Amino acid sequence: MKIVIFQGDGMPDHPIPELGGKTPLEAANTPNMDELAKRSVFGLVKTIPDGLPPGSDVGNLSVLGYNPKLYYTGRSPLEAASIGVNVRETDVTFRCNLVTLKDSNGNTIMEDYSAGHITTEEAREIILDMRKELEDDEVKFYPGVSYRHLMVWHGGIDRMKTTPPHDISGKEIISYLPNGEGADKLKYLIEKSRKLLTQHPINHKRINQGKNPATSIWLWGQGRAPKMPRFKELYGIEGAVISAVDLVKGIGIYAGLRVLNVPGATGYLDTNYQGKVEYALRALDEVDLVMIHIEATDETGHEGKVDLKIRAIEDFDSRVIGPVLEGIKRFDDYKILLLSDHPTPIELKTHINEPVPFALFSSKDGSVKDNNRVFSEKSASTTGVFVDEGWKLIGMLLKKT
Repeated sequence: MKIVIFQGDGMPDHPIPELGGKTPLEAANTPNMDELAKRSVFGLVKTIPDGLPPGSDVGNLSVLGYNPKLYYTGRSPLEAASIGVNVRETDVTFRCNLVTLKDSNGNTIMEDYSAGHITTEEAREIILDMRKELEDDEVKFYPGVSYRHLMVWHGGIDRMKTTPPHDISGKEIISYLPNGEGADKLKYLIEKSRKLLTQHPINHKRINQGKNPATSIWLWGQGRAPKMPRFKELYGIEGAVISAVDLVKGIGIYAGLRVLNVPGATGYLDTNYQGKVEYALRALDEVDLVMIHIEATDETGHEGKVDLKIRAIEDFDSRVIGPVLEGIKRFDDYKILLLSDHPTPIELKTHINEPVPFALFSSKDGSVKDNNRVFSEKSASTTGVFVDEGWKLIGMLLKKT
């Protein structure tokens, strides 16, 4: 049996007045998702356990069958694994965003959590330059992808409170700076970075091009290295993940899955969809399960842009799901799981802890269950199917039929 998991990050949403009370999922043209809904076990799944942050770290652990209550230790250690950073037991890792802060009437505002989706090449140059000024025996910086980077504090503290920058878009940062034991060091690094980046040539270039500059780092998502069993130990099969996002790749590494790096995968609307499809279908000749993670559906939610989120959903449907569904037919026995890790509502521009729709399709039982279904939040809520612990969904997926 071959298995594909389609993970549309942050895809579910709330009704939007300008869409006539529809969600982006309801407004989007998604014939492939809708067909899966008609022919699948279809309902809602709770991917974020109560008491844990509604992030892609927690959500993707659930999607891949790991109980977050047992294995979640923070976001950044997962990203560290993806970029090849060895994290010791005494180390604390931090997500290091490049952001755009804007001074206005004596206040500092989180203008853009992604520094205008700065390119990986530009960001790498900035991070490497910052190394020269900010690193010491305790603190090290590592470049990642686009605006997403890593800081490691050797022998550090992880008990301070930090805030994801995408949670405070358009807000004054003063109340959201790191707070608690060890926070002074983080605030010092953030402030020092602002001074260093003011005159950076990459920022002058971006401003001249009408793009948001990277005016500061933002440190958050701290954690220590998790101890996770390999996916094959838990479920008895080999698998692979395809994503542009270090976080998802890091989960794959800790889980012992193959991490397939697709050239041109950006984590945004310009990602290499065709490449992801080709890599996934090729991988199924060697492994039994592939998860294809799409980030653009989440990024556009954080931006609060309805038209772009609809476009991301439609691209996911037509450029990923459709071609994979066609290509996987060469296997006689296969299953498909379509879901998200969490909602990212346009109105809030951040993640929330609400159940998400899922469709579980089997080629051995692909008859029409209900022709009136569409893949949407409302339609999923009417079936009466609810999985209250998302990590258990993998058991339903792997069950022989």
